[in-house]
Amino acid sequence: MPEAEKHMRCRDVGMDCDFEAHGRTDEEIMQQAAAHAARDHGITEITPDLERRVRSAIRAD
Repeated sequence: MPEAEKHMRCRDVGMDCDFEAHGRTDEEIMQQAAAHAARDHGITEITPDLERRVRSAIRAD
C-alpha cells in the first residue's frame, strides 16, 4: 500500500501566509518548509521550537 501524501500549511504554524508543502515523508515537507522560510520569510535558522511547530502541523491527506 503506498504512503499517503502529507501536507503542512504555513498558516498552521502561525504565519499569515498561504504556502503549503506536500510530500510523502515528513522530511520532504521539512525540506520544502525550510526553503520556503528562508526564501519568503527570511528565516535562516530552524530552531528546535520552530521545527517542533512545523512537524506538529504536518497532516496526512
